[in-house]
Amino acid sequence: MPLETPARIVTELAERGYNADREAVTLLANAGDPGRALERALETIDDDALKLSATHVRRTLDGADDGATAVDSVAETTDVNESQATTESATGNPPASTGTNDRSSGNDGGSTPVETEGYRDAAGADDGGRSIDPSRHEVEVSGDMTGQSTGTGEYSDFVAVFRDRYEKLSGQLRGRVNHRPTDALEAMAGGSEAAIVGMVSDIRSTASGHWLIELEDTNGTYPCLVMKDREIADLVDELLFDEVIAVDGTLSDDNGDGDGILFVDDIYFPEIPRTYQPSTADREVSAALVSDVHVGSQEFMADAWSRFTDWLHTEEAEHVEYLLLAGDMVEGVGIYPDQDEELSIVDIYDQYEAFSEYLKEVPGDMEIRMIPGNHDAVRLAEPQPGFDEELRSIMSAHDCSIHSNPSTVTVEGVSVLMYHGVSLDEVIAELPDDKASYEEPHKAMYQLLKKRHVAPQFGGHTRLAPETEDYLVMEEVPDVFHSGHVHKFGYGKYHNVLTINSGCWQAQTDFQKSVNIDPDCAMAPIVDLDTLNLTIRKFA
Repeated sequence: MPLETPARIVTELAERGYNADREAVTLLANAGDPGRALERALETIDDDALKLSATHVRRTLDGADDGATAVDSVAETTDVNESQATTESATGNPPASTGTNDRSSGNDGGSTPVETEGYRDAAGADDGGRSIDPSRHEVEVSGDMTGQSTGTGEYSDFVAVFRDRYEKLSGQLRGRVNHRPTDALEAMAGGSEAAIVGMVSDIRSTASGHWLIELEDTNGTYPCLVMKDREIADLVDELLFDEVIAVDGTLSDDNGDGDGILFVDDIYFPEIPRTYQPSTADREVSAALVSDVHVGSQEFMADAWSRFTDWLHTEEAEHVEYLLLAGDMVEGVGIYPDQDEELSIVDIYDQYEAFSEYLKEVPGDMEIRMIPGNHDAVRLAEPQPGFDEELRSIMSAHDCSIHSNPSTVTVEGVSVLMYHGVSLDEVIAELPDDKASYEEPHKAMYQLLKKRHVAPQFGGHTRLAPETEDYLVMEEVPDVFHSGHVHKFGYGKYHNVLTINSGCWQAQTDFQKSVNIDPDCAMAPIVDLDTLNLTIRKFA
């Protein structure tokens, strides 16, 4: 059989009753003829051996009588970084865990995850690796609209996508209020109790400092007044245009005259139920969550990335079997003013070629899933489909799978909503600092969970593409919400949903300096899928 990928090598070994070190698999995969290299290694292995070691494979390749099995040097490790910190045990059920040092994080509280520095395995070390059985991997994907785009930008397309948004989110709210359509409210007697589920079409303050909110359903609009002295007035600060909410209250006495208004007593968001209990994996297995690699930038942190991938080859990382990348694999071209002055690779396809080479440093038996971001070579409007065939052919390392932005990737029963995060700019710009900021990006992500939509506001910084349905609605509650884009690290739990913004692998650029962005770099959150505990690995 052709052995183009490490995963196929592992499968072939398993079928023959052998296990293998990660480094051994990588050495075989990088040989000029992987099939021949594997056969030579198995012919010369000890009869009682059940595991193929890196030392044995290296010796086999070095003894080859021609260049057909020469090993690509990218797979070799060279240095040992002795400055790693000690790792504390991660236990309990906080947003992330460290043992005993609890520290508040976000609305639901929590404790600080372990932070350790990664290290590079010594070259030729035979006992630093571990092996994985890819046949145990279980991945399902939902919400991937790649190949499903039908929107043409016509007015009718926009009507269809907003109607679909309203229907999906109103369905989540109607069980909490006695919804009446707007035209039915107009016919009700003044002083009646009433409720409406609608899309926010306007928010403005009155001369007296109260808040007037226009809510729209499929029949029309209706004005709703939130008095400034009510406790719920603080919730108005969290509202964005085009999100779907529900309100209840009392109709004004003149409602029957056609000039009525609803005096609001309560505001309801689609929300994550407070009783939500996330799913966990049935075995000890972990996933690394990273984003914003930005290969092609002069500030791409190649050494830190190699320290990360070298660590993945060690026994300490033996349970890290999945790598989930939330967009911006490359720096792109023409994304911001004078970007060309900060590029190390000026051609977009060459950037993807380089990224694919860096991806080869990842152990070959890991399952890799990724989505695009705003720097990637796909349309800017969300939802963003996965890469076209030309880019997929470049990104062939590991048989990695590329899904749309957003997509929900369910890994061994744990659903991970992957969204690159462009709308976080909008949320942070519109909401008060205590509810959304770049320093605590997970709080902005909490707002998206609360609204059950990853990009609720249309017409601002976030470009939205009209499709036959709204792929940006969170119809199901995720167990983990993973995002990036803002180049800041943050984590927490919102109603038991583990929420992570994973920072970046790009040092501060001149453009970022000009807009006061101080990035959090080279951090790899590791989520234990069987407990949802979190460990933060630092590689810079």
